[in-house]
Amino acid sequence: VIAHRDCLRPPFHSAMITNATYSGAMLGDGNGWVTAPNGTKFWGTYGAAVLFLVAGGERVLLQHRATWTAQGGTWGIPGGAIDSHESPAEAAVRETVEECAIAPAAVEVWSTRVTTEFPGWTYTTVFARTPSTLPVQANEESEELRWVPLDSVRDYDLHPAFAASLDTVLAHAMGHTVTHD
Repeated sequence: VIAHRDCLRPPFHSAMITNATYSGAMLGDGNGWVTAPNGTKFWGTYGAAVLFLVAGGERVLLQHRATWTAQGGTWGIPGGAIDSHESPAEAAVRETVEECAIAPAAVEVWSTRVTTEFPGWTYTTVFARTPSTLPVQANEESEELRWVPLDSVRDYDLHPAFAASLDTVLAHAMGHTVTHD
């Protein structure tokens, strides 16, 4: 259940996005590559969102990305493309359910933060908590899923974008890891 609806999808301007293509591999109108004006390619025609899910205020769910995925073999957090009808929070929870088989009713979303932004495209980190670690089951996009102590995240070979935003993400998360009444 998504607890907060303050996480609306930012506006995107089609004039800023070129070369949007559908991968054909998965359903969803957000699946596809976009090309920024500088030539950089990003996944998600409406942007992308990931879930920074903290259990019991101590552990975060990390995903060891399958080698066939973009930046495969690295560790990150579950997520993916935002569909046109979704907020970043809805997309991040949906993607985490698909990739990790979490129980969405046990997840409380409390914040979002755009951690990467280019004209017409954003990468949003969605912050959520759960009282304790949840059972997880990896799908084909993951080599492994692991609940990791917050202070050990840097010990992993991180996805470059996740590594670049980690200081900001941890600072934001560390101030809000305890479930509030």
